[in-house]
Amino acid sequence: MTGEERRRAISGLIGSSPRTASGLAELFGVSRQVIVQDVALLRAEGAKIISTNRGYVAENPSRASRVFKVRHTDAQVREELYLIVDAGGRVEDVYVWHKVYGKISAPMGIDSRRKAEEFVKKIESGVSAPLKNITGGYHYHTVSAESEAVLDGIAAELRAHGFFVAEEN
Repeated sequence: MTGEERRRAISGLIGSSPRTASGLAELFGVSRQVIVQDVALLRAEGAKIISTNRGYVAENPSRASRVFKVRHTDAQVREELYLIVDAGGRVEDVYVWHKVYGKISAPMGIDSRRKAEEFVKKIESGVSAPLKNITGGYHYHTVSAESEAVLDGIAAELRAHGFFVAEEN
């Protein structure tokens, strides 16, 4: 991942929920200082990012976003996507952490059952396999929604269906 790609991803992750430099550093596999420099560059480019004692937040976030670590079978892809969009979420992307290649990501932009179904049909057609398959089913989604409360509801649904994977400390 290039610095520019990382800064774009950081910009998308900073919303109304505080994101610490240490937490972002762990997520991207870089040092805390690299994240601090990335945020400084984003600010220089005009990003409205505020530093608080709890982490970075967007000055006027339009949507809340959160990263969920999940795991499921190929047969459950549709169920996972429907669960998120039915609860009011938008699946912004999918990514995995590969032991050799590092972070591999792809934009998704799925915010309706129709778009979820189009994605699933492409996978079922055999054009390609889900990205999650290269990491034993483990993968991450950045999900955005109108509020943190909606994201909390999505998290609860992911847990209830057994898709949510708790992060190790």
